[in-house]
Formats: sequence, structure tokens, C-alpha cells
Amino acid sequence: MNGRNFALVLGAIYTLAGILGFIPGLLYEPPANAPDLTVSANYGYLFGLFPVNILHTLFHLAIGIWGIVAAREIHAARKYAQIVAVTYGVLTLFGLIPGLRTVFGLIPLQGHDVWLHALTAVAAAYFGFRTSRQEDFMEHGTVAK
Repeated sequence: MNGRNFALVLGAIYTLAGILGFIPGLLYEPPANAPDLTVSANYGYLFGLFPVNILHTLFHLAIGIWGIVAAREIHAARKYAQIVAVTYGVLTLFGLIPGLRTVFGLIPLQGHDVWLHALTAVAAAYFGFRTSRQEDFMEHGTVAK
């Protein structure tokens, strides 16, 4: 898989996750021990596993659509992967720190979101920060120096 395909696939996955987050039948009530949120619209657990709310769902949509658009050009796809790697790395850390698990009451990041965000960060880092002379050659017919 190359960087453009990665951006397209990740974009499609996160766009789908964003769409699914708006379907009430797929959201389960948060457990009794779930943290309270300032933004409680659409607050629930997608498939009973992943905590989401309206802001979380909109963020998934934005990341997803951006990936699909970035997939059109290798440098845009690489920059997308780099930014996603850093962003999702930070979100993973937030999910591990009790006082930040809700991003100041705005977005739930606990539970299964932590490993999903970590996996996303690692995959994005691979495609965003590795150098690929072959991709540059295939894209431009020359090797970048």
C-alpha cells in the first residue's frame, strides 16, 4: 500500500465511522460510570464499544473527508498522514490521562477509543514519515533528494 491508498482507505473508514455516529440505533447508552460531558448531543457508545458524541462524530467526518481529498496527490497524502499521526498520538495520550479523557468535557476519548487512536497514529506515522523514493519516482518520474 502506498501513501495515497492509505489516505483513501483511512479517509473512507473515518467517513463511514462519522456517518455511523449519526445513526441512533447504533449508539448505546453510556454506562453509569461513563464521564459526564459538557456536549452531550449524540453521546453514546457506537456499537456499544466506542464512546462518541456530536463533536467526536463531526471530527471523524472531517478527518475522513480530508483523507479522501488528500489521496489525490502523494504530497498531500503524506502531509495528511503526518498530521493524523501526531493528532491521533495526542488523542491517545489524552485518553490515558484521567483528567483529559473528555478533552475538557467536549469529546469522550476513553475505553476502546484509546487503542483505536493508537493504532491509527502508528499506521499514519508509517505512511507519513517514512521516505519512499519509489512513490516519488512513480508520482513525478524523478527521485526527490
